[in-house]
Formats: sequence, C-alpha cells, structure tokens
Amino acid sequence: MTRPLIAIPARFSATTSALRYAAEVNARALVEAVWRAGGEPAGIHPADTGTADRLARFDGVLLPGGGDLAPSRYGATDTHDTVYDVDTLQDAFDLDVARHALASGLPLLAVCRGLQVVNVALGGTLQQDMGGPEREHRHLVHPVSLEPGSLVARAAGAEKTDASCYHHQRVERLGRGLRVTARAADGTVEALELPGADGWFAAVQWHPEDTADEDPAQQGLFDALVRAATR
Repeated sequence: MTRPLIAIPARFSATTSALRYAAEVNARALVEAVWRAGGEPAGIHPADTGTADRLARFDGVLLPGGGDLAPSRYGATDTHDTVYDVDTLQDAFDLDVARHALASGLPLLAVCRGLQVVNVALGGTLQQDMGGPEREHRHLVHPVSLEPGSLVARAAGAEKTDASCYHHQRVERLGRGLRVTARAADGTVEALELPGADGWFAAVQWHPEDTADEDPAQQGLFDALVRAATR
C-alpha cells in the first residue's frame, strides 16, 4: 500500500554544520512520528507562488513549530522585545498553506507555531509574550484537559494528556469559526478545531512529537492525520 504523502513546510536554519551551508529543515522527531503513523513525510520549500498547485499533489499537511510570526500579520503596530526569528517569506508561505489546506479540505495538523499560523490566517490575534520566564511555556510539560468528543480527544484516546511545550506566545483573539478544544490550567489555548471544516483539521499548541515515540496519546495525533489523508 502506498503511503499517503504529507507535506511539511520546511524551516530556515542558519546552523547546520554537517551540511556546510544554511538549510531548510524539519525536526527529525516530527518526521519520524509521521513515518510511524504510516505517512510519507515530505519537506517542502517555502516559496511565494503556486501554493495551491503545489499542495494538490499531497494527501495531507503538517504545519510544524518554529519562530514567531511578524506581529504586523495580525494587525499589531508594535513588536515585543521577545519576538524572535521572524522571516517574511516563511510567514507568507505558512499562512498561504494554512488557507489553501482549509479551503480545499486537505487534512491538516498544526503544531505550536502552526496553531498560531492558522489562528492568524483566519483573522485571529496573538499575545506577543505571555509575561516572561515565570509565565511562558518553554521547556515545560504540563497537563492539558481535552474537550470530550473533540477530534484531539478522539485522536489521543484520552480527555487529559501531558503536553510538552515550548512557546512564549499564545492565542489572544480567536480566528473566524475556530473553537477551543483544550486549555492549560492557566487558561492558555492548547487546541483548536474548525467545526464544519471540509476536511480533517486539528491544531495543538504543544509539541506532540517530543514524546510521541513513547506516549500513544501524542502519537495518536499523527496517526489521525495519516488516517484522514488515506481516505
């Protein structure tokens, strides 16, 4: 059986000494989680043209984590000192991928920055900084409550899970049509879904790939994406 092809937008990296040059990369743990689920992961080059045609050959999309979106993308007129790794091309491409995937019904799993991209693509906003080291969710594993019956709860096979997080921003105003289906104890939005979407879609603020090799609940998110992409 042919593995469904899962597009993963690449991330620009300036620190890839083994390759001798700057590169476009994806986390190995993320790629392996898609492979374990039965998918064929394929990194795709960020470009500013032809997104719809490029996505047409794929069976699903995984929007991964990464640096911050430019605050101007969601209407902010200032930039917090902690905003980092902003890239104009990366932002434009990720937003375009999110919009085309949702509009075409292409199965889509969005992770960390990916969740924020989808929220902004649908007109939402972000809190640029959660309040410093004592409030941010970096290098933190914490329990998350999942809405019973939601896509994320069904994929995880649980209504509570331990989430591995690495972010200092979070959803402020929800994008059009989005519904919150998981929160952390401090109220941070941890999962989003789009009721009535043409295709399977779920977004999580944490990094399920961090522990997917040993936690069936986290691997279940990748399994659900690949199952949707197989149909």
